[in-house]
Amino acid sequence: MTTIQQEILARFDFPVVFTQNLFDPENRIFVDTVRRREKERKHRVLFVIDSNVAKAHPGLIASLHAYAEVHAEHLVLAADPLVVPGGEVVKNDLSHVWDLVEQVNRHGIDRHSYVAIIGGGAVLDMASFAAAISHRSVRTIRIPTTVLSQDDSGVGVKNGVNLFGKKNFIGTFQPPFAVLNDIDFITTLEHRDKIAGVAEAVKVAVIRDGEFFQYLESNRERIAKGDLDALAHLIRRSAELHLTHIATSGDPFEMGSARPLDFGHWCAHKMEVLTHNRLRHGEAVALGMALDTLYSWKIGHITGDQCFRVIGLLDDLGFSLWEEELLLENEGGELVVLEGLREFREHLGGILHITLLRGIGEGFEVNEMDQSLVEASIHWLREFQGRIEQGFIDRRPKLAAQ
Repeated sequence: MTTIQQEILARFDFPVVFTQNLFDPENRIFVDTVRRREKERKHRVLFVIDSNVAKAHPGLIASLHAYAEVHAEHLVLAADPLVVPGGEVVKNDLSHVWDLVEQVNRHGIDRHSYVAIIGGGAVLDMASFAAAISHRSVRTIRIPTTVLSQDDSGVGVKNGVNLFGKKNFIGTFQPPFAVLNDIDFITTLEHRDKIAGVAEAVKVAVIRDGEFFQYLESNRERIAKGDLDALAHLIRRSAELHLTHIATSGDPFEMGSARPLDFGHWCAHKMEVLTHNRLRHGEAVALGMALDTLYSWKIGHITGDQCFRVIGLLDDLGFSLWEEELLLENEGGELVVLEGLREFREHLGGILHITLLRGIGEGFEVNEMDQSLVEASIHWLREFQGRIEQGFIDRRPKLAAQ
């Protein structure tokens, strides 16, 4: 017997740019981005636009045509921009993936062309997946339009869609060619969506950067009111922390079992399904973080003060920390949300890895969860939220409703 042992090293690099007025013809960021590897050729681009973005920015498609006309020496639109449904619905129906793959084929989009995706995290996920499975990967330029996609999901290396009632059951790891964050898209978001995206910034702060967490605490009123300057700082720092982990963790494509940036997500993913996506992803993450923060306290890894700092920040930002679906039971009388732990275990290769807290800014991993303590934490969370709503706990009113 002979064995050839081969190691393959692959290097990926992509810029994450923060800008304004991305498609103002005088702003060269987009055209310079598509030219960053091949300067002389004319580059073909197929734009995919989130329907919610198209509605909020009725002049966007015309702006794309005008931008391409001004930069016609280097840029050509392969077809009229394709508008797809926004929100999680686009990840729940595989027909949207096949439609985009068909568009890639119809318009001759090759591996040196681009699929440029303008939208929230769900549309970025779906379209990035479709591009990744076309020609074994067409270049993608992500243009995130929500707080959550600009500060977290849009700057990462994952994509996917939902199947079998499971979040991101099919997908790939494929770094984008570039990520272009235009803060102007944030200005047209509904207030609820601005705040929902803040959850991922709280998450990365509480597990990685205590100083950033203090910034969020100190600026909670500005953030809760949707102050654009505060959100811009939050987005940039959160994106930086997420990118640093991807680049330096030693496991950017999650070949191992750990998912250290998924604090609160085992519950969040299940709650999105149980609420039929009534909860935004960020809202579900906030709920999951509150639960896992309580659990971290109950097993003695953080103090009561640290626990209340995290939960208090989430509450002050306007997140609901209770949903009745947490109490849904299966035929065996077990809380259905606990199936999220089993699904996480399955997704990670059979070994459970859950991130908990050892302090503000310090996450750590455990390989098992005490089900009775998880259930106790759920019931305690219900009592806590009830006491807040009834005024028995002296907390500031939720500012996000103002």
